[in-house]
Amino acid sequence: MSKVTSDMIIRDVLELDEGTAPIFMRHGMHCLYCPSASGESIKDACAVHGVDSEKLVKELNEYLENK
Repeated sequence: MSKVTSDMIIRDVLELDEGTAPIFMRHGMHCLYCPSASGESIKDACAVHGVDSEKLVKELNEYLENK
């Protein structure tokens, strides 16, 4: 399985594994299926929401590695 990077589009990560949705939501990103999520990178969304993108990406990858 590929690793998640901060440059990835949120929607692409969700399509990779929908189980990542709760991780995004814990970080305050609740509008996962809105138009922005289809064109916004994790890094850009984190900047808008005041979230540490490195921490989020780390959690996403830990989840995917431990499946």
